[in-house]
Amino acid sequence: MLLWVLGALLPTVGCRNLFPSSQSIVISRWNNYAGVESAFQKITPHQSTVKDLQALGFDPKASPNIKILTYVDIIQTFMPNPGIQKEDLPVAVRECIEAKEKSSAYLVELQDIRGKRHGNLLLDIFGFKRMTHESGWKFKGLILINTDLVVYKLSSSEPQIAREEDLVRPLGPLQELDGGMLRVVNVVK
Repeated sequence: MLLWVLGALLPTVGCRNLFPSSQSIVISRWNNYAGVESAFQKITPHQSTVKDLQALGFDPKASPNIKILTYVDIIQTFMPNPGIQKEDLPVAVRECIEAKEKSSAYLVELQDIRGKRHGNLLLDIFGFKRMTHESGWKFKGLILINTDLVVYKLSSSEPQIAREEDLVRPLGPLQELDGGMLRVVNVVK
């Protein structure tokens, strides 16, 4: 029955339309990497205020997916292990840690990643070979605030993501049964 349905569908629909696709988009006011990068570059340490951040769109109360960090989170971010001492940190970071409750940070993590499967449709459906192309971008920014003034900013990003993943299972759907069969055998013992 399944083969009959597939046989009837294939002539009417292009094979590419039958492949599954996925996307992982973090909702924000910026639709692309250039937009968030441009806004982040406008932040000037020791000049920009919290109101300036709000005008640029970095407002955790109005913009989704901006996390507020405390000074404890700042310590964990900059000093993840005992080998890093406070003296090793930039002066602005040390001042935030020492200011304790008067300081905070905004963590901005945005991404737009889209996955599209391609290749041989029948091999994909039956699990023998799945080829996926992933594209998009990622942005991560950290803004340290000490008494309503931005004192430090740091960002890392992947402006262009292009990945190809090939998953080959020589036994196709039987490959997945392997783990299930082992569990059944262990239960019977």
